[in-house]
Amino acid sequence: MTTCVFIQIRCRPGTTYKVADEIALREIHSELYSTSGDFDLMMKVYIPEGQDVGKYINEQLLDIDGIERSLTTMTFKVF
Repeated sequence: MTTCVFIQIRCRPGTTYKVADEIALREIHSELYSTSGDFDLMMKVYIPEGQDVGKYINEQLLDIDGIERSLTTMTFKVF
């Protein structure tokens, strides 16, 4: 079973569209939104079965230039 996580991303000023384009090219997300508030982007990701969530996010996402900070929310059950 895959693990669904939501990741909020804060980008350096002026880099949000570049970051979003790079995420889209990597095809690691289910959904990707621009948002208002403390974070600039929010994405829904299904972590492959057997993968360590933190390691997967670090290796697949957080090396993108322009990402300043992220906040990951784990999910447990769909209603």
